[in-house]
Amino acid sequence: MSFPSTIAGLNQLPADQKRETYAQIIPLQLLTQYQIGHDLRDPQGRDLFIMHCPDGSSNAELALYHQAEAADPILFGHITDTIHGQLHILLYGMNDVLTPRYDVDRLPDGTKTSFGTNQRNLEAEQKALEAGLAPGQIYRGPHLFKESLHQFESFAACMGHDLFFVEPLYYHVAIIFEKYNFHYQTGKRFMARINDGFSEDGNLLPLLNSSTPFRSPKAAKQIRLRSWAVHDEILGEPFINVTMYRYIEKETTPCQDHTLDW
Repeated sequence: MSFPSTIAGLNQLPADQKRETYAQIIPLQLLTQYQIGHDLRDPQGRDLFIMHCPDGSSNAELALYHQAEAADPILFGHITDTIHGQLHILLYGMNDVLTPRYDVDRLPDGTKTSFGTNQRNLEAEQKALEAGLAPGQIYRGPHLFKESLHQFESFAACMGHDLFFVEPLYYHVAIIFEKYNFHYQTGKRFMARINDGFSEDGNLLPLLNSSTPFRSPKAAKQIRLRSWAVHDEILGEPFINVTMYRYIEKETTPCQDHTLDW
């Protein structure tokens, strides 16, 4: 089985085929962890996999819930096509919704913050920081990054791609991507400037003065705390315009199915 080579092409598929195809992005370990069947429905037949990917669009917004009435998804993503027809992940994340929630994604009045990139709920962010979370996290993650990466590579390979692009929204995410052999399309000099600033005699070290809860002196040597300081605009500017790409490993097996034996 092969897929169309673009998100726009996938969005033209019949609804059932489209759903089955996009489900290939979900790591099987996540389904096992939350005891979700291969049909992605609960025992009452209610759909747990919500998609917004209309015909005529080159965007796909996907969300998987562990229960039909759950407020937050356990997996969410936004994928689009580049102008050259390549895959670009604009947003991707996983939540362990069985852990405490931190409202960094909304203000007390319910206004959305785009995970703190447009506006910030400082009280919630401080609680998340103290709980050991990184910027943008509303829950702890299920620790399935490697598995989700492999699953997406399989999906991309089945579409005929040999690489894909990602948009890290936070400093620590870019560092994680570096460790998994992602390369910079844009933002390499920006990242180098951040690293230099936190290094010995760097210009950012004097700003790690505890003037806010997010500027701890410990951030000089901790990636997570550095990310909070960058999120707190210790650079004098937001963390934006960083795009990375990764070549798909040749041994990747495309087109895995989600049939599970319960």
